[in-house]
Amino acid sequence: MARISLLILFLLTACADPGPSDPEPAQPDAPKEPAAEGGDVHSFARPDEVAMRHLDLDLDVDFESRRLIGRASIDLERTKGADRLWLDTHGLEIRGVTLGDGSEATWRLGDEVEFLGRPLEIELGPDTETVHVDYASAPNAGALQWLEPSQTAGGEHPFLLTQSQAIFARTWVPCQDSPAVRFTYGATVRVPEGVMAVMSAGGNPTERSADGAYRFDMPQAIPAYLLALAVGDLEFRAMGDRTGVYAEPPVVKAAAYEFAETEEMMVAVEALYGPYRWGRYDLLVLPSSFPFGGMENPRLTFLTPTVIAGDRSLVALIAHELAHSWSGNLVTNATWNDFWLNEGFTVYLERRIMEEIHDRGYADMLALLGRQDLDEQLADFGPGHADSHLLLDLDGRDPDDGMTDVAYEKGYFFLRSVEEAVVRERFDAFIRSWFEQGAFESRTTADFVTFFDKELIAGDEDLASRIDADAWIFGPGLPGGGPAVTSDRFERVDEARRAWAAGEVDASALDVEGWTTHEWLRFLRGLDKPVSAERLAELDTRFELTQSGNSEILHAWLLHAVASRYEAAYPAIEDFLTRQGRRKFLRPLYRAMAESGDLLPMAKEIYAKARPGYHSVSTGSVDTILDWQG
Repeated sequence: MARISLLILFLLTACADPGPSDPEPAQPDAPKEPAAEGGDVHSFARPDEVAMRHLDLDLDVDFESRRLIGRASIDLERTKGADRLWLDTHGLEIRGVTLGDGSEATWRLGDEVEFLGRPLEIELGPDTETVHVDYASAPNAGALQWLEPSQTAGGEHPFLLTQSQAIFARTWVPCQDSPAVRFTYGATVRVPEGVMAVMSAGGNPTERSADGAYRFDMPQAIPAYLLALAVGDLEFRAMGDRTGVYAEPPVVKAAAYEFAETEEMMVAVEALYGPYRWGRYDLLVLPSSFPFGGMENPRLTFLTPTVIAGDRSLVALIAHELAHSWSGNLVTNATWNDFWLNEGFTVYLERRIMEEIHDRGYADMLALLGRQDLDEQLADFGPGHADSHLLLDLDGRDPDDGMTDVAYEKGYFFLRSVEEAVVRERFDAFIRSWFEQGAFESRTTADFVTFFDKELIAGDEDLASRIDADAWIFGPGLPGGGPAVTSDRFERVDEARRAWAAGEVDASALDVEGWTTHEWLRFLRGLDKPVSAERLAELDTRFELTQSGNSEILHAWLLHAVASRYEAAYPAIEDFLTRQGRRKFLRPLYRAMAESGDLLPMAKEIYAKARPGYHSVSTGSVDTILDWQG
């Protein structure tokens, strides 16, 4: 079955239209659409002709103009007869291009394409091995967020952070911005007095440089979406021989406590899937405007401060980002259509890590919460929706459209269904082999199907009949309903919720002793909406949920406050939406208020205040929800 799908996929790829190459008259060779020869519809690059193999950055960080200014030097690998380098750019000011011999290059920028920016075409000499691009980023570059001191925890110095995934790297570096293209890199970054620079590379400092210059080196080849830079008032705390945390001074002590299990997590995953191959694994806690829970930038995971709960109850996120050191960073999805290869595997590894650190019951609670997220996502899509397939078709779309719970949770449940069909020990060996054979390479779904058939199915028709991989990968929804997951702890929560909702007990009689974040989420998510405001007040009086310091619990609670018009929580809604910019929390709350009708004016009033402090990743989502015209 999988081989038939592979053949179909090959035929479709072979027939792909490379796109027109007929732009404005002054630039006859610049394409209007990305070249498809390399298989990535989200990049103008043609790495099968000329590929970047090493990048050296020399950058000045200018907070006043909100620009990165400098030079990108790119070492090339060329095929015979190839005479042009194609790079991705979006909003960059190209100030000049020279070849490795010092001569001025002939270059041109193509037309703007929605989502993708503009191709930079550079003519190469017969012996050119390196090109130098002098450039500056735009003040509104999509990857960059420039924060005023008032928007940081310390309040004394500005802060810069980058978010390159999925295709934002091209907004701050001219590059071949495709996950199929891997390169090593080095960088020299000069910053103002009082701040420190760190990157997704080796050489991260533990103290400020006297002259404001920092030098970095990344010897392992990475795709462009893993390029990362942060500049701010940072301190470092070691947590283990290979692990440490960077954060602003007011946050660093709490962060080091919260993430103290990181080294233990590394040991657990190494025992399962092979050695950690990136040197150090450090964490960087960013200001609260960071739009994601975490970003798996190699050697230096970027984190939201919303996971600092004081009781280490949200550290599954650390397990997830650490797992990316194998799934995603080591073996990378070759295109954004194959995103599930990054995230499905990573969620599977995350839950295996949490099982090792805690127990199987703990991991199954995470799986059940993930299943609830997936069910809601599939319901939003509707039956048969193409975006509920693991292999996506994002041609002509923003790759961000594919970053849904399908890639994460359907990918996880597919892998779990395989594990249950072949027994865990055999499946662990299969996954370890996937990482070892594909290390530091990019893979497509077609590659996975071939590997799956060869390494796991291996002609076993009975096994193939019990694992309908085609239905999971190329079909919609959850084949056969997916694997069954149960939890005794959640069953007790469900009974407590049922009894309270039925009025059989009041809040004072609920036994929540020992409940983790996961039990509270199960309880709150399971309540029918709307609950009367009076009954929410009863819970609030007993458990002080409106004052919760746990971002996950507070978010679930505030969604009820919106649905029930629980006005006592309205100040907390505004506070929550203005003091953090994590898109996972913003979208559901703003959507709930927008759909309510009467709370839409409140949502827009809050958003007007909060929007300047959000990253472009978040505003891009919320602008659409609120039909923002401001």
